[in-house]
Amino acid sequence: MKTIQVELPDKLAAEIETYVKTGWFSSEAEVIRAALVEFVRRNRVELLERFMRDDIRWALRQKGPTA
Repeated sequence: MKTIQVELPDKLAAEIETYVKTGWFSSEAEVIRAALVEFVRRNRVELLERFMRDDIRWALRQKGPTA
């Protein structure tokens, strides 16, 4: 498993701490993992389409103008 260090605004960090203190999650890392999994699940198709468009734009720039 990969470890990623992030800085969070104080308000968001406090909300995450509240989820742990009230027993919804066992750790702050678990809250963040759950949030990321949900984000990816909800945005998977949109993100894939955006990445494909970015890749196509990059490839067209690499190819350059055609005669």
